[in-house]
Amino acid sequence: MKSQKYIDKNDMYKSIYDFSLHIDEAIGIGKKINFKKNYNKISNIVLCGMGGSAIGGDLSSSLARHSLSVPVLVNRNYTLPNWVNNETLVICSSYSGNTEESLSAYHEALSKGSKIVGISTGGELTSCLKKNDFDFVIVPSGLQPRAAVSFSFIPLLYILNEINVINPSLIRKIESASKKIKNYTQKYCTTEDTNPTYALAKKIHNTLPIIYGESDLTSAIALRWKGQLCENSKMLAFHNDIPEMNHNEIVGWQENTDIMKRLSVLWILDKSTHPRNKLRFDSSKEILNTLPFLQEEISLKGETFVERFIHLIHFGDWLSYWCAILHQTDPTPVEKIDTLKMILSKKS
Repeated sequence: MKSQKYIDKNDMYKSIYDFSLHIDEAIGIGKKINFKKNYNKISNIVLCGMGGSAIGGDLSSSLARHSLSVPVLVNRNYTLPNWVNNETLVICSSYSGNTEESLSAYHEALSKGSKIVGISTGGELTSCLKKNDFDFVIVPSGLQPRAAVSFSFIPLLYILNEINVINPSLIRKIESASKKIKNYTQKYCTTEDTNPTYALAKKIHNTLPIIYGESDLTSAIALRWKGQLCENSKMLAFHNDIPEMNHNEIVGWQENTDIMKRLSVLWILDKSTHPRNKLRFDSSKEILNTLPFLQEEISLKGETFVERFIHLIHFGDWLSYWCAILHQTDPTPVEKIDTLKMILSKKS
């Protein structure tokens, strides 16, 4: 087998290893947010982004779910919902600043008279925000967007705090949790059998993972893991939620059983899981029984839900990294995305 350094030519290892440093830096950026505009009259919030920027919206809205005083929608599209108006805060997040869907949504928000805030490293989005005197947050460049997840979800939470739509206690929990993450990094960064991310990668890297989270609790984590396995590991993966999958998808685990032997099922739980959903997880796992190649339940340690949530992000990033290494594929390049962008650019 080729060496890890030979495979990982672009050093995704460092990007994942530095997760705790990124969190600390993102917190520092968040603490400096001091918007010049007034956001008192906000009825709703739309978070616009794609890929690694959009997942920041999912993660932040999941963490803030029980704290938010206004509804939040994560918008992955060129267009905005019809109900967006001058009492809507549209937060446009694009790591590069040049994501065409986010730019399109920005211009529509501008035409609707919405309040607008941006998060980016620069690019056209930042130029547009400066031109129209909108508030914005600049984050560090030089990372793959998916590896910059700390800079997509933590500044968002600080923005929500700045405009007084969440309880400040959530920010305190983020800052407390940040101190614990580096301990997990040391555990997950090796190829020792005692590393649970590497051990799980050895089990699933030759399978197609189906990841189940709990709606509004670990749902965003399941989505993040799916995306990381697709981009870093170059493996197809899919996700769904409990209880929703109990009302449709579970029936699909019946025919084509020969295919199911190449599937793995990852159940992402938290100790704050709703008791009825915990029963649904356990019952669903029992019903699937020996149909997939394997089933694994992942529930991680942490003093608070916020800490466990961030811990799960980090666990999934390492899991995807080790799957890539086991496949002897560089985790960084995303050739099919680059090819698609080239095709689209010729037809714009």
